Amino acid sequence: LVVHKPAGLVVHPAAGNLDGTLQNALLHRAPELAQLPRGGLVHRLDKDTSGLLVVARTLLAHKSLVEQLQAREVHREYRALVTGVPLGGGRIDAPLGRHPRLRTQMAVVPGGRPAVTHYRVLEDFAAHALLGLRLETGRTHQIRVHLAHIRFPILGDPVYGGRPRPPKGASSRLVTALRAFPRQALHAIRLGLRHPRTGAEMNWEVPLAPDMVALLVLLRAEASVDERR
Repeated sequence: LVVHKPAGLVVHPAAGNLDGTLQNALLHRAPELAQLPRGGLVHRLDKDTSGLLVVARTLLAHKSLVEQLQAREVHREYRALVTGVPLGGGRIDAPLGRHPRLRTQMAVVPGGRPAVTHYRVLEDFAAHALLGLRLETGRTHQIRVHLAHIRFPILGDPVYGGRPRPPKGASSRLVTALRAFPRQALHAIRLGLRHPRTGAEMNWEVPLAPDMVALLVLLRAEASVDERR
C-alpha cells in the first residue's frame, strides 16, 4: 500500500498515542497486517509531516522494502518551506543521534548514525525559501535536524525551528500566516521503489499540501508587490 498521509496523523502507536494512528487504521482495513512486523510499516513520517509512505502487505514485500531502504534504493523526495535563503543547493552529511541533554530530540552528534540529505532551492523570497530535498538515509527527524544544523530551519517546526522571522516590511496578513502556521512545513511529495515481486520500477507523486500551497501564494504575492515598488 502507498498512503498519502495528512499532517496531524500519528503513524504508529506510542505512549500518549495508543489509538487513532495510521497503523490502527491499516489493521482495521487489512487485519492480516497483524502478522507482519509493525503491521507492515517499513518507514514513517513524523506526525505533522504530510505526504507519501509505503506499507508492506506480505512478508515478501516487507523483506524486499526493508532491503531496498537499507541499500538506499528507495527514492524519497520532499518539499520544505524554510526560514532563510540558502544559496543554490548542497549536500548535508552529518551524523545524527539522541540529543545529549534533551532525550526526546535528535541532534548532529559525533559518532551518530550516518545521515545524508541533498537539497536544492526551488523558489526564494525575501526571508524564506522553498526547497526540494532528497534522502539517502532515513533517520528520525533527519530533514528537520539537518536543515536546522545549517541554519535554515523548517518554518513552523516547534522543536527545531525557532521563532518565526517575518521579513522586514511584510504585510500583516503574511506576518499572521507565518506566525500561525501550525506545523513544520514539510511534505513527502515523491516516492519511488522496485515492486517487491516483479522488480518493476514504481513511482508516485502527490500535490503539495494545501496549507503549504496557501502560504506559498502569500509569499509569491508579497514578492510580486516588492518587485513593483
